[in-house]
Amino acid sequence: MDGMNAKKNVFVIGATNRPDQIDPALLRPGRLDQLIYIPLPDEAARSQILQATLRKSPIAKDVDLTFISKKTIGFSGADLAEICQRACKLAIRESIENDIKRDRAQKEASARGEEAMDTEEDEVPEITRAHFEEAMKFARRSVSDNDLRKYEMFAQNLQQRLGVQGNFKFPDGSSGGAPGTQNGFQENANADDDLYS
Repeated sequence: MDGMNAKKNVFVIGATNRPDQIDPALLRPGRLDQLIYIPLPDEAARSQILQATLRKSPIAKDVDLTFISKKTIGFSGADLAEICQRACKLAIRESIENDIKRDRAQKEASARGEEAMDTEEDEVPEITRAHFEEAMKFARRSVSDNDLRKYEMFAQNLQQRLGVQGNFKFPDGSSGGAPGTQNGFQENANADDDLYS
């Protein structure tokens, strides 16, 4: 910004889901003058988000993440992450319940004087189709169609405002005049220099 020491390779990036609340002064040239509208993920992106979110989680082989991505149109990355987290929690809860049942059965067997059965500890609980099916019952979109239309309209309007001179072209042929001397520009520029002296 003006008046600050020169810093090379400094980039300021802002992200918001409320672009209508941005102070217009921040959108003036020299501030945040590049708009990048990131839409909701498409099917391929949703599939990649699911894979990335679950990369460290053991998933049953019959779980089809592509099918989940097809059924989650309009879901954001956070919405998909919530589905994955809920499925993980359901798998962990089921594993804990199985451990409790196993311990109870062993205690009851030893109380009856029977030899406790050797049961191996469960491995890390696997996330199954049933867990995802249950998690999907609570799935919800955080961005409504109405919100999405507002974001797209805002991005369109801002691009139109930024591109007011989109058809600017120099005339063919050269005028032969020195740069900056047409229409009295040079005289005005000299007058403006007094403001900064």
